[in-house]
Amino acid sequence: MLDLVGFLQTESETFTRSERQLAKVILTDIAAALSSSIIELAAAADVSAPTVTRFCRRVGCDSFSEFKVRLAQSRSVVARYITAPEGPVSAEEIAHSVVNYAQAALFTTLESLDANAIERAATSVAGASYILAFGSGGTSSFIATELETRLFRLGLKISASIDHQVQMMRTAGAPRGTVIIASSVSGRNRQLAQTLRIARDYGLVRIVLTRPDSPVAREADVLLGIDVRESDDDILRPSPTRYAFLAMIDIIAQTVATRMKDTAVPALGRIKHQLMVNRDGDDTQPLGD
Repeated sequence: MLDLVGFLQTESETFTRSERQLAKVILTDIAAALSSSIIELAAAADVSAPTVTRFCRRVGCDSFSEFKVRLAQSRSVVARYITAPEGPVSAEEIAHSVVNYAQAALFTTLESLDANAIERAATSVAGASYILAFGSGGTSSFIATELETRLFRLGLKISASIDHQVQMMRTAGAPRGTVIIASSVSGRNRQLAQTLRIARDYGLVRIVLTRPDSPVAREADVLLGIDVRESDDDILRPSPTRYAFLAMIDIIAQTVATRMKDTAVPALGRIKHQLMVNRDGDDTQPLGD
C-alpha cells in the first residue's frame, strides 16, 4: 500500500497549484485534515470541494472517505518521520550521542548474555563440515558477511548469503554437517524464518542471532538473543543495535578460535605470513582488516 504521507511529501512538485495547496494544508496539520469534512478542507486550502475529490483520485483513492482512512494509516506508521526531530546538532554532540548509545547497546548485550548458548554455538561451529551465514537488510547483511570474514581465517569452510532465494537453495543443497548462522534484527523476517524451517527438515543445526520471542527466534536450535530497545525518537541517529550484533559475533568467533586453536593458529599464521610478505611487513597490523 502506498505511503500517503510520504507520497505527498515527495511528489508535490508534480501537483498542480491547487493540489500543492491541498498537500501543504494536509501535511501542516494532519490531525486537522482527518477531522475535517470535504467542505472544511477545501476552505482551508482555498480550493473547491470538487478539487478535493479530484485530488483524492490523483493519489489513488476512490473517495474522500478512503483518502482519510489511508491518511490515518500512513500517519500512524510514519508519525516520527513527518517533521525533523529535535536532537544533537554539533559534531561534538552527535559524537557523544553515537558513542553513548553504542556503549549502552554493548552493556545491555553483556548483561543478558547466555554463556551456555554461546558455548553450544561455538561447539557446533567448530565441528561443522560447512557453515552458512544468512542475513538480509542493513545490519543483518553486514553481520552475515562479517561472520564469513571472522571464521574463514580459522580454517573453517563458510559462505555468506544476503539473498533470500539463494539462502533457501543453499539450505536445500547443504551437505550433512552444515551449520547455519542466521541474523535478524527485528526477528520478523518471514523469508528467513521459512528458510530456517527448511533447514530443520534437513536436520541442519540452526544458530540464530535475533530478538527473543520472535518468529525467527522460534526457529532456532541455539538462540543468541539480542534485544536492544531503541525508544529514543532521534530517527537521524544510526541504530546502535548493530554494535550489539557485532559484539556477539566477535564473542562467537573468539570462542570458536579458542576451542579449535590447534588448527586455527596455523591457519592464522599462514594468513599473517602472506600479509607481511605481500603487503607491508608490519606484524603489528590486524590480521587482514
